[in-house]
Amino acid sequence: MTCKDSARSHPLNRLDLRSPLVLDARELGRRPGASEVVSRSVPAPADLGIEVIRVPEGSEIDLRLLLESVVEGVLVSGEVDVLAAGECVRCLDPLELALEVDVQELFAYPGHGDEDTRSVVDDGLIDLEPALRDAVVLALPLAPLCRRDCPGLCSVCGAHLAGDPHHRHEEVDPRWAALAALRENDGTTESRTIDDRTSTTDTSTTDTSTTETEEN
Repeated sequence: MTCKDSARSHPLNRLDLRSPLVLDARELGRRPGASEVVSRSVPAPADLGIEVIRVPEGSEIDLRLLLESVVEGVLVSGEVDVLAAGECVRCLDPLELALEVDVQELFAYPGHGDEDTRSVVDDGLIDLEPALRDAVVLALPLAPLCRRDCPGLCSVCGAHLAGDPHHRHEEVDPRWAALAALRENDGTTESRTIDDRTSTTDTSTTDTSTTETEEN
């Protein structure tokens, strides 16, 4: 279910002004041109992010918003400050990323807008969470890095390259490796042949010596 689907599925009586992400626009009174500034800190809702980086549930989110009454409804715009946590996709180290996210959303009065518009309910309350979730998720990097030039991990042994910039492995061309193996096998065979010859010579010498001793 998308955020917009979630917003449309909210029954009107589920909006609770005690919820930190529910805004009260009743003072605007459907008077085009009227405005109100909203500045508050709220706890982050659950699952605010993507797999590799997200805003921890319950962490502080700072809202700096302007609510403006227009003919169609209430235009909400402003900035949201969040602190996301995740891990670097190269070295897997934990990281934190502070973001200032722009938010702008028109909440239409009943009878205005289309089915994709998040509506202001009849009693003048606005559910900001779907719009906030969309804006923050789109602002998060798909491949977060602890630093732009992070060297990552060694593809051979998994060593942390940032901590050992001179880390190297001897690279051997597979063709040369096969040739080296053949040479090693040839050397082993030759060594065994020499050993066999030496053993045969030693045996022959011993037999000759024994024969001469018996004749004497």
